[in-house]
Amino acid sequence: MEYDLELEKAAEHIKQENAKSVCVQLPDGLKPLADKIVDFLSEKTGASVVIWAGSCFGACDTPNIPDDQFDLLIQWGHSAWKR
Repeated sequence: MEYDLELEKAAEHIKQENAKSVCVQLPDGLKPLADKIVDFLSEKTGASVVIWAGSCFGACDTPNIPDDQFDLLIQWGHSAWKR
């Protein structure tokens, strides 16, 4: 299955936030795309982008990262976010 990861939208958000360091959290099913995501976002924004390697069990499962380690956390999931 092909996912629309909206990478351009993510890159624009990184630029708007002037984020220099970005942590990306992916569910296990999307982790095979991690290299593509890091390469794209790094190239488009100049930010240092890393993938959170821990498990992710949904949008409420945010990594326990010190506040000063990253400027921005981006989470992706398999399903559209419902408000």
